[in-house]
Amino acid sequence: MTKSGLIKPPRLLEGDTIGLVAPGGHTDAAAVAKAVRNIESLGFKVRLGKNLEAVYGNYGGLPQQRLDDLHAMFADPEVKAIWAIRGGSGCIQLLDQLDYRLIRNNPKILIGYSDITALHLAIHKHAGLVTFHGPVASSTLSDYSVTHLLNVLMRPEAEYTIPMSLENSRKAEEQPWYAMRTVVPGVAEGPLIGGNMCLVSALAGTPYAADIRHSILFLEEVNEAPYRIDRMLQQLHLAQGLPNAAGVMLGICENCGPQDSDISLTLDETTDQHLKPLHIPAVTGYSFGHIRNQFTLPVGLRARLDTGRQTLTLLEAAVA
Repeated sequence: MTKSGLIKPPRLLEGDTIGLVAPGGHTDAAAVAKAVRNIESLGFKVRLGKNLEAVYGNYGGLPQQRLDDLHAMFADPEVKAIWAIRGGSGCIQLLDQLDYRLIRNNPKILIGYSDITALHLAIHKHAGLVTFHGPVASSTLSDYSVTHLLNVLMRPEAEYTIPMSLENSRKAEEQPWYAMRTVVPGVAEGPLIGGNMCLVSALAGTPYAADIRHSILFLEEVNEAPYRIDRMLQQLHLAQGLPNAAGVMLGICENCGPQDSDISLTLDETTDQHLKPLHIPAVTGYSFGHIRNQFTLPVGLRARLDTGRQTLTLLEAAVA
């Protein structure tokens, strides 16, 4: 346990066993096979959740089935990390039934993004465990994503600086939402908190809400119109006050511009309405989100955002 009260999971070692679960949306045999190939290609063994291919509507089984798999992986001493096969929808259904004492007493690496945000925020708040906003197990992994994932999980350093993806910068020439922009310049330090914007805003005002005060708030989204982005950011502001954050870092938001027939602000105009008045460091287009080249963010860990250098530096090791 750190001075801040955070619990850091043990680092991953080559040959460790990783548990594969579907706590949100449902999956299928092809995605499972891809996820297994991904995990084994990185030098790890795989343990499949008992209910991994269960289906209940668009969910990965009934809530109890998904809870059972998560709890079983945390309780299994041979499993050293738990990797969500996908996001989707449904993690929010599990929060009031999660066994936070079990999680706290068996600290392990939990990896995923998108809908997995709900688990990250709840576990951070009620178990105090550092978890990892990073690729899902069925992602098409890039060298950039793998490098930063394994550096954070296997090779802990007192400080670790993450540069942004050059490939994402090249994409910005044809896809402007990939461009990095400094909206408010400066340097900010604080614990990392956030994730998928829809989930962070949905949890505002609940016992599982992100505490953005004095934190580096990181947010990403996909397939949402600008007016919906505006509503989510406004909800977060009304709930806690965006100026109370130490800094704000927006990832790459794919397909979040106006549709051709819409009368609408652009995505940049929408986010600038919220970021420019803050007078704290604020950036957009950083290398995380529903994209191939994404870095891994340890939720709750102290970090430094430097808008001049366009870097994020982890100020302590994320694993023990």
